[in-house]
Formats: sequence, structure tokens, C-alpha cells
Amino acid sequence: MSNGIDQNTRANVHRARLYSAAQVRELDRRAIEELGIPGHVLMQRAAAASFQALQQQWPSAQRVAVLCGSGNNGGDGYEIASLARAAGLDVDVARVGGLPVTGDAVAAHAGWVGPGGTVHEFDAAFASDALGRADVIVDAIFGIGLARDVAGLPAEAIAAINARRRGQGVLAVDLPSGLDADSGAVLGSAVHADVSVSFIGRKLGLYVGAGPDHAGRRAFSDLGVPTSLIDASDARCDLLCEDALAMLLPRRARSSHKGTHGHVLLVGGDTGMPGAILLAARAALRAGAGLVSVATRPAHALALAAAQPEVMFHGMDTAAGVDELIRRADVVAIGPGLGTGVWSAQLFDRCVRAGKPLLLDADALNLLARATATRLPVGAVITPHPGEAARLLGSDGRQVQSDRLVAARALRSRHPGCVVVLKGAGSVVHGERMAICPYGNPGMGVGGMGDVLTGVIAALLGQGLDTEWAAGAGVMAHALAGDRAVVAGAGERGLLPSDLIDHLRGVLNP
Repeated sequence: MSNGIDQNTRANVHRARLYSAAQVRELDRRAIEELGIPGHVLMQRAAAASFQALQQQWPSAQRVAVLCGSGNNGGDGYEIASLARAAGLDVDVARVGGLPVTGDAVAAHAGWVGPGGTVHEFDAAFASDALGRADVIVDAIFGIGLARDVAGLPAEAIAAINARRRGQGVLAVDLPSGLDADSGAVLGSAVHADVSVSFIGRKLGLYVGAGPDHAGRRAFSDLGVPTSLIDASDARCDLLCEDALAMLLPRRARSSHKGTHGHVLLVGGDTGMPGAILLAARAALRAGAGLVSVATRPAHALALAAAQPEVMFHGMDTAAGVDELIRRADVVAIGPGLGTGVWSAQLFDRCVRAGKPLLLDADALNLLARATATRLPVGAVITPHPGEAARLLGSDGRQVQSDRLVAARALRSRHPGCVVVLKGAGSVVHGERMAICPYGNPGMGVGGMGDVLTGVIAALLGQGLDTEWAAGAGVMAHALAGDRAVVAGAGERGLLPSDLIDHLRGVLNP
């Protein structure tokens, strides 16, 4: 199915890209060697971008403490210190480890100490005195090259930064020290920053694993490196961007009608579990489906119809009744409240064999994990949370969470041709390309949110979006609606799926 998106639009839907540490180092090398931009100039631009972010976030800051490592990240720190001094701020600088001895960091250090700047050795006294006085602490200890657990003096410095965080702002240069640039894993300990400024290429580790918890607000500067070089380079994956929704969801034609907006069939709601399928149905309607049908247990149909009269609820004790509903539908989504009994398994088998665009969630994924011989049709969408992903892969949730991109890749390998949506903080969408969603919030960690996502993606499939675009746009819309619900309400705690549904229209009519 297609909504007529042209090839140029398709190529530009994912505008931002995420890079591994090795890929960023290659970008840096090419900028220096092929474009002739001196490394020290790039370092000065990185410092300028960082100091600008500092001033924007903390415009009244008067005292800054900068902690510098011995590598190029420390060099950025010395350059930031020089800019802060030139702007009239009081600046304290400490080295965490040795002084730089090679590379552009040597020149940056000389630029700080030459006019009289002092470099202290980080210790408990500096932590108590300078960090205690500072309005902003700049973390320039480790950059993207860290590949071991933090220990010793750097660990003490990170602990001191985190201990002061409630009183002072923390700005991380490139990424918080102690965070793995690729996986977002914490290497022993890691800085909790309020703002992280990354350069040339956005670091994957800021968006996956523990990265979002440690990064704070993520800022980016390309340091004047032409986008032609950046875009022509390999990237690990894309970053879903809100402005893609306007491209994927253009204004509807005046001549359109319910038949052109898609007929979604939702299958689920076993005995005692009608709520999940109701949430999915409501979400599908709010996401723009023209018609929504639900196949559920007869005992639920009447009450559900009273709760949402716009939906066509069909009660069935045997799975055979679903065949006619499948025939009339444009999209089939199965799983919310489905259960795993005989009735559920029979519905599962009929939906998988139906030959219609298909989405599997919740108990449909648990049935899929049991039915190891089942082959899903090409283009099916599966939307597991980490626990369901672990069952599908025969692993455990901790392993899935340790590297979510690897898990998503493994799921797509297990089910070739499918689009995988690995839900969670930084939801991963893996089709022909891989993308990460930067939106959403912890308030969305409550039962029923996945059912809403099922309805949203199914509705977008029914409106003609290609499978991969429907999955990506659905994940974005779901997350953005969750963010709007938090802003409109009283915070994250107590956020309900129905609160999110109320904001879908505003998100999906950009």
C-alpha cells in the first residue's frame, strides 16, 4: 500500500543520523584531511558551541568549574575555559589525570595557561571548594574514546560532579564522561548532565541504553563541516524527527471519505481483558482510521459498543467468524488482550494466514514465540517490549536492554521482511533502515500504552503509509502525544493511555 509519497520525500523523511564512535572519528579525519580544516580549529569550534550552550542554558552564570581529561575532550575543556575567562566569568580548571602531551589539546592547554590560567589537580579540596562555588560544572574528562570501566581519580571526579548536580548545572562536552558512545552503557560510573553538546555527528550512545538518563538536553553542532560530507558517510541508524510527520501526513483531499481512510480490524479482548482492545480501537479512530472493527469475545461486545459507539464490535466464540471481517478489512492488528488459549491461538493462525497487512502485539507475540515454525508475511509489523522480545529471541530482558539495536536486528533476522518496533525508552524501528525515536517520557511506562501504539500504527497502515513509514510515524506520534499529555497535565506520574489518546489529533494534523 502507498500514499503516493515521492522518492525525494522518502529520502528525506529521516533527516538526522546517529553515528558510532568509529564513524565520528572517520568524519573528523575526513574533515581534517580532505577538507583541510585544522584539528585545532575544530576544537575551537567545539568549545564555542559548548560555551554558547552554557550561556543559553545558564545565562546568569558567573562561576564555572571545568574538569579536563588528558585527551582531546580535555582540550575542548581548556578552550571552553579560555572563552569563559574572555567573557568575564570566574573560571576554575582542574585536570583529572595527566596534562595533554600530544595533539591539539596541547595547544588548547597552552592557550589557557599562557595568559596566566591555573590548572589544579583534581582532589577532594577542589571538589569541595571550586565545584561548590561554581554555577556550572563543565565535564570534559572523557570523550568518545572511552572503552573501559571508569576507576580511580576519574571515578572520584564523576562522583563529585554528580554529588553537586542538584545545586549546580552540568554541561557535558560531546557526551557525559563514563557513558559508552555506542551502546549508551554506563562504564562503571557516568556523569549525569543537564546538557550534552555533541559535535560533527550525533553520538548513538546519547539516545540508547542509559544515554537519555545521563545526557539531559541534547544539543548538536556540525562545527561547520559540510552536510555533504556528513550525509555521504556511513551512519549506524537514523533519528526519527517530528517534521517527518508533515511530509508523511499531508492534508487530506476534499473528496476523501471513510473508505479512503482505511478499515482497521483489531483482534483481541479475551475473557476478562476487554480494556486493551478498547484502547487500541480508540487510538485507531483518533489516528484517523475511516472504519474500525473489533473481533472479541461475545461477553464483551455489548459493553464495548456502549463505551465506543463509533467502533463495530463483533463477538465470536469461534475463530471462524473472523474470516469475513478479515476479508472486509484493509489492515489486521492482533494482540491486545488476546490471551494465549485455544480461542486466541486459532484467531492468531487465521490472521497470520490472511494475506492482509498485519501487525502483531502483546499476546500475539507470545503465541508467535511458541509457534516457532510460523513464518510471518513480508511487511508484517511486530511491536514487542523488551520482555516479549526476549521470548521471541530465547534470551532475557536484560540481554535485550544491554544492546537494543542488536536485539532489533536479531528480531528482524528471525522474522525476515518484517518491520520491528522494539518499544521502550528510545524505541527502535527496524525495517530496511534502523531508526530511533527520541521522544516520549517515563510517564508512558504504564499498562495499556502499547495497545494505544497498536491502534495508531494500524490506522496509519490503513491510510496507505508504507509499512516502515507507518511504524516510524506511529511511534513518533505516540511518543509526542505522550509528551503533550505530560505538559497539559500535572506531570509524568499518573499519566494514562487515555490521556495520550486525547492528544493524537493534534500530533497527527501537523
